[in-house]
Order: sequence, then structure tokens, then C-alpha cells
Amino acid sequence: MARVIRFHQHGGPEVLRIEQAEAVPPAGGEVQIRVKALGLNRAEALLRAGTYIEQAVFPSGLGLEAAGLVEAVGADVTDFAPGDAVSIVPPQSMVRWPAYGELATFPAELVVKHPPSLDWKEAAAVWMPYLTAYGALVDVAGLRQSDFVVVTAASSSVGLAAIQIANRIGAIPIAVTRTRAKAEALLAAGAAHVVATAEENLEARLRDISGAAGVRVVLDPIGGPIFEPLTAAMARGGILVEYGGLSPAPTPFPLHAVLGKGLTLRGYLVHEITGDPRRLAAAKAFILDGLASGAFKPVIARTFAFDDIVAAHRYLESNEQFGKIVVTV
Repeated sequence: MARVIRFHQHGGPEVLRIEQAEAVPPAGGEVQIRVKALGLNRAEALLRAGTYIEQAVFPSGLGLEAAGLVEAVGADVTDFAPGDAVSIVPPQSMVRWPAYGELATFPAELVVKHPPSLDWKEAAAVWMPYLTAYGALVDVAGLRQSDFVVVTAASSSVGLAAIQIANRIGAIPIAVTRTRAKAEALLAAGAAHVVATAEENLEARLRDISGAAGVRVVLDPIGGPIFEPLTAAMARGGILVEYGGLSPAPTPFPLHAVLGKGLTLRGYLVHEITGDPRRLAAAKAFILDGLASGAFKPVIARTFAFDDIVAAHRYLESNEQFGKIVVTV
């Protein structure tokens, strides 16, 4: 038996329960992990609330990121052995492959031996943010040296990973946040500029920063009214990659900016990368190289114990964090 976190109905953080479940050995092609740390993602709060792209099957597990030691391997698994230190690429389905537990099982192709320079908390905070940011900026947008790139929700784990990736490439990251409360931290994290939308005119500031070149790439998980000032400040032929929908307000289609400047507005989910072996291999090589060099370093906002999962989810939904929330097991 092993402890797992599940929920039996949709709702707030209080529906999460710690329960005992049978520890089923891994099947062929699977690797079972004794989990040391979990990385929390907003997708898990959405699944719990019943508003995610995937539907829960009750009682439902959840969780997309974990790091730990290999406990057992299934038939035909030759690249891993018990005792290996590994982390997990987010699976396509967290209902099928839930991470929240003392033991968790995943397809072997999603298991990665992480660099020894990472501790368990950092290893659990790598793959969702860096794969999401890499896929949007490098794979989809083709970010180049000297490009101005706007990163909204910049203090999120994806936003901070995007800033590091932009700097690795030699692009110029512009962090967009609501107020200037996190401005110093964002500059220290590598942002070249910080724009506070509640205190400054977003379009005017982006035009002032980017000058005649304009902003070529925008990475946004918010949507809503922010689309109009963002696209107004973009360069001809620029691309806006949308990977969320956090704004409750309608998202206007900026027709005149899109037509006048030939802009691309592109929806994106990390599943594009994790579901394509060739693209995933390129992404893993890029991220592992950045981790090994020290150019990439996961930012941990706060750590909770496994028994405090309800409090961890409440903090996740507070929007107060700077970086990744991690749960230790």
C-alpha cells in the first residue's frame, strides 16, 4: 500500500484527500517512482475544479510533475534501474498517470535522469515550465537573438523559465506583471525590463522599450483585454503564443493589428511537445544543456509537506507565488 492524493468530487482545495491505495507493480514499458517531491501546476487546480481540458474519473488522482528514485521497472525497460534519480516529463493524461503519491508510475519515455546538480525540489520543478516555455518560444515562435519578447504572468514558473530561455538565446525579455511589487525580483531573475499593467500604459511602455523594432514574440497565458495593447506594440510579422486563458473577461480579436501587421495569433499546449518524440528529444536536450551549464535554474516559491496538500493548493490559487510551488513527500 502507498499513500496517494485523490478527490471524489469537484470543488476547492478541501476536496483533496490523502488515502491508502494498492501499490500496483509497473507494467511493460513503465517505470515506478518512489516520489521525493512534486511540482504543482495550475492545471491540477483546474482538474480538481472541473474546468480542465481533461475530465476526472472519480475517485481521481492528479499531478503532472514528480522527482524521485526508481522503485521498479516493467518488462522491456532497459534504460533505468532501481535507485536511479529521475524526474518526470508531464504525461498527456494526469488522470491516467497521476503524480500525487508516495509511489507513481509513468511510461518509461517520460522518465529522465536529471543532472546531479539539482536537488529533489528543483528536479520536480523543471519539466512543465521549461518544456512549456521552450515549445512556445523556440519550437513554435523561433525566438532569435536580439528579438524583443514579452512574457506576461512573468512571475509564474513558466514565465521565469521563459525569461531564462530568452537570455540563453540572446533575446530581450520584457516581463509583464500586474504591479511593481515583484519588479525587483523579476529584474534579478533576468528580465531586461518590467512593465506593471495596473500602473503603466502597457502599449506605450512596450513601444518605448522596443522602439522601431517592435515586439516580435509574445508569450501569454492570460488572454482578455490585454490582447489589444500587446498586439498594438508588436512588430510586423510578429507572433503571439497563447497557452492559457486566465482572464475571465472576453478576449477581443485585434483585427486591425493582425491585418495591418500580418500577425500570427497561435494557440499552444505543451502536449504538442510531449506527444511528439522528435520534438520532445530536441526540447530535453536543450533544457538539460541549460541546466548543466547553470543557465537554467528552477525558482522555488514555497515548499509544503505532503500532508499539507490542501494548504498548498490554496496557495497555488492565491497568485502570490514567485516561481514554482513544490510538495515534498
